[in-house]
Amino acid sequence: MPLHHNVKQVTDRIRHRSQALRAAYLRRVESAAGEGAARGRVSCTNLAHVAAAAPGDDKFKLREQRLPNLAIVSSYNDMLSAHQPYERYPTLIRAAARRAGATAQVAGGVPAMCDGVTQGQPGMELSLFSRDIIAMSTAVALSHNVFDGVLCLGVCDKIVPGLLMGALQFGHLPAIFVPAGPMATGLSNKEKAQVRQRHAQGLVDREELLESEMRSYHGPGTCTFYGTANSNQLLMEIMGLHLPGSAFVSPDTPLRDALTAAAASRAAQISRLGLDGQGREYTPLAQVIDERAIVNGIVGLLATGGSTNHTIHLVAIARAAGIVIDWDDFDALSAVVPLLARIYPNGAADINHFHAAGGTGFLIRELLDVGLLHDDVRTVAGEGLRHYTGEPFLDGERLVWRPAPATSGDAAVLRPADAAFSADGGLRLLRGNLGRAVIKVSAVAEEHRSVTAPAAVFDSQEALIAAYRAGTLDRDFIAVLRFQGPRANGMPELHQLMPVLGALQDAGRRVALVTDGRLSGASGKVPAAIHVWPEAIAQGPISRLRDGDLLRLDAAQGQLEALVPAEEWAARVPAALPAPPDAADSGRALLGWARRLAGDAERGGMIADPFIDPTHEGDLA
Repeated sequence: MPLHHNVKQVTDRIRHRSQALRAAYLRRVESAAGEGAARGRVSCTNLAHVAAAAPGDDKFKLREQRLPNLAIVSSYNDMLSAHQPYERYPTLIRAAARRAGATAQVAGGVPAMCDGVTQGQPGMELSLFSRDIIAMSTAVALSHNVFDGVLCLGVCDKIVPGLLMGALQFGHLPAIFVPAGPMATGLSNKEKAQVRQRHAQGLVDREELLESEMRSYHGPGTCTFYGTANSNQLLMEIMGLHLPGSAFVSPDTPLRDALTAAAASRAAQISRLGLDGQGREYTPLAQVIDERAIVNGIVGLLATGGSTNHTIHLVAIARAAGIVIDWDDFDALSAVVPLLARIYPNGAADINHFHAAGGTGFLIRELLDVGLLHDDVRTVAGEGLRHYTGEPFLDGERLVWRPAPATSGDAAVLRPADAAFSADGGLRLLRGNLGRAVIKVSAVAEEHRSVTAPAAVFDSQEALIAAYRAGTLDRDFIAVLRFQGPRANGMPELHQLMPVLGALQDAGRRVALVTDGRLSGASGKVPAAIHVWPEAIAQGPISRLRDGDLLRLDAAQGQLEALVPAEEWAARVPAALPAPPDAADSGRALLGWARRLAGDAERGGMIADPFIDPTHEGDLA
């Protein structure tokens, strides 16, 4: 099947737009590459430090400098369920590397905070910036320059984008992402959401809410709804950075361990040295992540109704590779990419159900067969994305791949392209006199996709929730929550608003949300214009809104408008940033520099832009 003309057009536009920056990036990568083992280019003293604590045979191999040494960059901690399984991975990886004749060392760790723990808490204001700090931490780990390949251990929210952004600064090295897998299915997401909404209405107590949550989040592995964490895993697969079919294999199983070991030996095999010192399959990360891979990532996100966070993270990932994308690219692709999966919050199923129905192999094959993905890409599994239309299994103790199922195991969860849930991807760009924003409508009923109503303006989540509890929001309105952008307070996710607004919508009220903050996987049945920029602290138009202003949010027409007379609108004085609360700081003060440097949402909200010198604005191409 030839490539769809819209996909080709968007790819060509990105390639043209990125020409200077991409060339500058590739020059950097080329200058960092060298012949032979990386550790052979450091001094004897440097190398002695590298090998000092290695066991005998590893020490000999490191000194010999003939076969690859792999870096393990891990986000392990045992508070975060998705990353708890990583405790065992370094041992598995080192053993697999040794069997292949290589060595592997833990090069460094990166922070891994959990948005599920920090939702609605002061710590959530560190969340977005943790991505760029993870990128910096990854770069620090790899800066020793004694590695020939990288294994990145990460799953959730900002962690995978940060690891990839950091690894791309060492794009001359091959990099494989090694997932940990989702936790077993617990309480259904629909039941969990209902209990949350009933608690917001005061109909169930905290004890019943806690019981519901603990039945939902109950063991090792990723949360099973299709938020940013599982969207990350889908993207790493469709962008060619996982071993095929490995995204959603359960933790602590023989198949999961076999995939982890195989990732280690494959990373050695695709290094410049290879497993025979020849490097015949050398696959540097810079050649995997190009314009085609980024477009494939966007298509995969749209086809599955993935996290809106990636309208920020994919921008930042692309930028780290010298590629410039914007929300027009997402919008143009969304118009032609069908929705092939319904996973909560876009359906009742969880990620385990999606995997059982055919998973990534089925999805990728369907998209390739209708020309919506670039097949002519490099991946860690070899040339071409067709490698990713299979699924792994164990034949005795041998890891092998077979074709993905020919038909979906459950058409309510996963469908072929000719029987899609909808003809488009459900992600829209909104424009108007309030700026630019994105909206995810794949879970929003048709009758709720356009709302015209008076504004109810708030400067904090707490103020909106207090108004709901006081009974003043029992009406039609569009909630405006401002001063939630990167420069104001780090752009926290606003999950705790969803039960409140969902309850009002269920009661027959016409409601919507407009915010310069984020929602991510909580983007569900309530229409929400998110990531609005310019943000309020930059005196964006959202800062001029007043209670009672008539607003129009129309997803079908792509409109986000304040219906205020032009003269009155022009005369409005922007609201000022409210004073931060006196509550515990939770590290917020340490990131004042990050808020000052942060870019707009459509530029990825970046504080660690490798192509911007903060002393003078402008690309350093």
